[in-house]
Amino acid sequence: MALRRILIWTGIPVLAVVLLIAFWSWTWFIPLAERQASARLGRAVTIADLDVDLGRVTEIRLGGVRIANPEGFPEEPPFAAVQQLAVRLDVMEFIRHRRIVIPDIALTQPALRLIQNPDGKNNYSFPALAGDPDAPPTPPEEQPQIGALRIQEGRAQVSLAQLQSEMQLAIATEEPEGQPARIRVTAEGTYARQPITGELTGGAVLSLRNAEDPWPIKLDLANGPTRVALEGTLSDPLRFAGANIRLRLEGPDMARLTPLTGVPIPPTPAYRIAGRLDYADRAIRFTGMEGTVGRSDLNGDIAVTPRADTRPLVEATLRSRRVDLDDLGGFIGAKPGEAPDRRQAARNRVLPDTPVNLPKLEAADIRLTYDGGSILGSAMPLDDLHAKLDITDGAIALRPLRFGVGRGRIEGNFDFAPQQGGGLSAKGDVRFQRVDLSRLMGVTPLGEGQGAIGGAARIDTRGRSIAEMLGQGDGAVTLGMAGGNLSSLLVDLSGLQLGNAILSALGLPSRTKVECFIADLGLRRGVLNTRTVLIDTDSSLISGTGTIDLRRERLDYALRTEAKHFTIGALTTNIEIDGSFRDPSVRPEMLELGARAGAAVGLGIIALPLAILPTVRFGIGEDNRCEGLVRRAR
Repeated sequence: MALRRILIWTGIPVLAVVLLIAFWSWTWFIPLAERQASARLGRAVTIADLDVDLGRVTEIRLGGVRIANPEGFPEEPPFAAVQQLAVRLDVMEFIRHRRIVIPDIALTQPALRLIQNPDGKNNYSFPALAGDPDAPPTPPEEQPQIGALRIQEGRAQVSLAQLQSEMQLAIATEEPEGQPARIRVTAEGTYARQPITGELTGGAVLSLRNAEDPWPIKLDLANGPTRVALEGTLSDPLRFAGANIRLRLEGPDMARLTPLTGVPIPPTPAYRIAGRLDYADRAIRFTGMEGTVGRSDLNGDIAVTPRADTRPLVEATLRSRRVDLDDLGGFIGAKPGEAPDRRQAARNRVLPDTPVNLPKLEAADIRLTYDGGSILGSAMPLDDLHAKLDITDGAIALRPLRFGVGRGRIEGNFDFAPQQGGGLSAKGDVRFQRVDLSRLMGVTPLGEGQGAIGGAARIDTRGRSIAEMLGQGDGAVTLGMAGGNLSSLLVDLSGLQLGNAILSALGLPSRTKVECFIADLGLRRGVLNTRTVLIDTDSSLISGTGTIDLRRERLDYALRTEAKHFTIGALTTNIEIDGSFRDPSVRPEMLELGARAGAAVGLGIIALPLAILPTVRFGIGEDNRCEGLVRRAR
């Protein structure tokens, strides 16, 4: 009886164990694994087969793994499908040290289908995995340690509607004889309506917390005429951190990089730049950049911070030892590095009328500081350049934009805002501080001069291009100069002293001293109206009257010289300047020519407003010569 009882109490458990071993199937755990994976990814995960080989290093094999598309996307094909996924786990490492160590992961025939719709929705974002962006990063000792990754016959089809792209990727790992294992990805298709081909190779080992054994990476990409080359190492490739990567970019126009980088870039001439690429403080950084854009060199640093709830933030500090302003034409809608638009020339237009591209301005928030050490061009009176540009929600603040001219400078502050229906509203003010007249006169056919000009200008306008803004703006321009000189050629021609003009053209006469120069013009709906234009020299008084129509690009102006002393051969008359900006005409007023001759007229013709004096003194220092002119005029 006792023996029977013992056999029953021991035999039944043994039989149960035998039966469990005989009929055990790991597939019983498939529903549990599917629920756990689906909850973690936030979308349906299905598994066709599950098998486990227990041991010190346990191997888990999953067959027929499928990750579904989110709602709003077709069921077939799914986001991901893997014929077999094999994962090996170091169980003893977890028992002893509570660390997750995965010696290797193997995927057989993985297939990805990545889709982005025209409205921006995609099937490759996993909000459930995003977590709290403000949470501190997981300490390295708590991160899973992954060894080798092996991929066999992987492929991906990528369709990005907003980038007008359709690409096919082939993904596989290789183990060349005598060389470390590596992963290789090739791409072919179209990107931003341009053909694209590329090849990426990287180390197949992903454990990568070992800084002494960083992960190698190399990328060669051709998108139309744009070439991208990247080579270096990563200490943490899953986070793109600890980078020692050299990036080279080359192409005919940096605007073509906008689809590749997501950063709005205006049109430029051909460029070639290189620098160091890294990821730190949640920003992609391109540092130590150096290269050329057109005839200008370009150096500096750029950081791009992606932001989930708004547009990315681009912060850049750029420098050029030498800059050609033609290379920056894309920032104002012109064609950089090229001659003016032939259609514009055919219309006899001078002011640029290419529309400003607003969508690019609204694609990112930008903080840019730019310095140009010297400005190229023998016909360019500007010496250097400093600009600070902020773009927020499409609104532009250019504060300041500063040019050096000799010992002086021209500095402006501008604000632009996008308008409904297109175009910009613009407000700006410009200050002229001791601007070197010799630099300005040296690039004109009018002659030479010396002196320092000061003054101010302001404008309030709107429009789609520079020409349209100037053509319908309101504002004012005030300039003044005390002291200095102009060549006799300029002064004598305005007074028609023919003999002296001939000698001046031969370079024989001395310069004409300027006691005071004053110009005050009002801008109303694109038309500059003269309030006061006066040049007081040691022998003549030159006054100007008329209008400059910026909308129609027409001149209707007259200069008049009155001799202060009796001068033989001086026929006082108006010099009329009229016609288009592109082809103006300069001629004497024939009705008055010869009506007056050689009389000392003095200064009785002046009606100089005293209120202008404080304004014209701005930026030219303390000098009482203009005050003397005012006293004589009174």
